[in-house]
Amino acid sequence: EPSLYTVKAVLILDNDGNRLLSKYYDPQLYPSIKEQRNFEKNVFNKSHKADNEIAFLEGMTIVYKSSIDVFFYVVGSTQENELMLMMVLNCLFESLSQILRKNVEKRFLLDNMDGVFLVVDEIIDGGVILESDPQQVVQKVNYR
Repeated sequence: EPSLYTVKAVLILDNDGNRLLSKYYDPQLYPSIKEQRNFEKNVFNKSHKADNEIAFLEGMTIVYKSSIDVFFYVVGSTQENELMLMMVLNCLFESLSQILRKNVEKRFLLDNMDGVFLVVDEIIDGGVILESDPQQVVQKVNYR
């Protein structure tokens, strides 16, 4: 059945599959850190060598994008519209790209982690998509 709670998780992993940022919006999904890390490892293993932009794993739809040494993931349920998830992913990537002045790589992400969290929170709140326009996100975060 339709729900506003579109996004189950947002993950940013480095090119070794290590967590840089993760936000899980469904407390029942992976309640423990161990389960979350296991899921992230599986997601990374399935996606890091693939050319696709979408994966299906453990009953989840996962859209992803990579940039230099960082992987971005937006996770939704299998019933979720992939285009909606992709819209969130693109907004996240474009917003971070503007904030980091096109330097979307691990070192710059880690140096600006407060801004990264602000961007994620501006786009998604509790799994509900609030904003999909990168210009609006950057303006609201007002980070520059």
